[in-house]
Amino acid sequence: MSILSKEKILMNQKVNTKNEAIELAGKLLVAGNHVTEEYIDKMFEREEDLTTYIGNGVAIPHGTQEAKKWIRSTGISIVQIPDGVDFGNGNTAYLVIGIAAVGDEHLEILSNLAVICSEEENVKKLVQTDSAEELIALLEGGM
Repeated sequence: MSILSKEKILMNQKVNTKNEAIELAGKLLVAGNHVTEEYIDKMFEREEDLTTYIGNGVAIPHGTQEAKKWIRSTGISIVQIPDGVDFGNGNTAYLVIGIAAVGDEHLEILSNLAVICSEEENVKKLVQTDSAEELIALLEGGM
């Protein structure tokens, strides 16, 4: 299974809390067989230690260092939240991108996502699309 597929994308979601958003992103990673259920708890733990909000309406929740043992394969999940969800400190996330990575693979993934999401215009396109396929095409094309 690829790192990102339409089965690991939830479009047009409405969530009330950042924990709901993180849980959705985590469950997609579990369903994609990238991680075990325990990994989701470590995603919450990471968020308590340090926010995973990276700016421009994007959060990239992932597990702590100890969570590595619950990762089966590298994968990404995306939860699109057009109305946004409060990620604390006045930050609203419209895209919540869950990541699980074997070894140091996450560094390259995070770097690529950070570059794409550093452009507000790119994030708007990702939030406004109503197609998982288009969302993947935008990300894979590097916008």
